[in-house]
Amino acid sequence: MPIRMTEQVYLVLLALADEPRHGYGVVQEVRDLSDGAVRLGAGTLYGILDRLVAAGYAEASGEVVVDGRLRRYYRLTPEGLDALAAETARMRALAARADRRLGGVRRPQIGMA
Repeated sequence: MPIRMTEQVYLVLLALADEPRHGYGVVQEVRDLSDGAVRLGAGTLYGILDRLVAAGYAEASGEVVVDGRLRRYYRLTPEGLDALAAETARMRALAARADRRLGGVRRPQIGMA
């Protein structure tokens, strides 16, 4: 079942692309990937992870107790990696079209009478 590919969903998928991560690790990686522009709260993160798991794009890959707290790790499934690759290709194509369009746009001269 496909899910709506928002920027937050895309960044969570990207955060899980190279290795399994626990929730706080995903939050940190999303912050790094977005240069601090996207900050996920716990409710938002776990809502996204639940939707990714339900869609078959991610799965729980283990649990570890650290300092008395349970950390559940998540990893991408092959379907999740395919969805991430497809969305990356779609955005790349869109950016290429935008570059072509902007290349032909005449910009008004500021300060010229």
